[in-house]
Amino acid sequence: MAYNQLTAKRQHQNAVNNAQGHLFESAILAGCNTYRENGRAEINKTPEPFRVLNKGIDGMFMGRFTAHAQPDFQGTLEDGRSIVFEAKTTTSDRMKRDVLTAEQQNALESHMSLGAVAAVCVGLEDNFFFIPWKVWRDMKEHFGRKYITAIDVEEYQVKFNGAVMFLDYIKGVNAK
Repeated sequence: MAYNQLTAKRQHQNAVNNAQGHLFESAILAGCNTYRENGRAEINKTPEPFRVLNKGIDGMFMGRFTAHAQPDFQGTLEDGRSIVFEAKTTTSDRMKRDVLTAEQQNALESHMSLGAVAAVCVGLEDNFFFIPWKVWRDMKEHFGRKYITAIDVEEYQVKFNGAVMFLDYIKGVNAK
């Protein structure tokens, strides 16, 4: 098999993106743990809909996804409201609206319509944001296009102390 530089570059970028996504989710989980410890919220990562097809040796297995993914995190805030959000990160200077699947968008819309805090937690360059679903959904009306930059959403920037503190806005925006 001949070396294909384009394929190798794509595989490398996919590996980098995958690792970055795992680090981002770990930082959000650290925020969830902080909120759990101080009684502000009980929020957990939503398990992927996955089924093991067969088990191999050394813990290896073959599996498949059984349904489209739901938003990444769900839980309850101290005031009793539900919270549900998707997590997306990029090293780019912009994030497209359509990085969410139709199923994730529908779930966020449904939860929001029932009174939950629904949002998209975004890692953009080296900054973190917790953008209400209504703002994300209507991105074109808010920003004139279907992508955001850090400058567009600076009012939704949240604190980062090694953990993404997604309920703690830097500029004091309320998470409602």
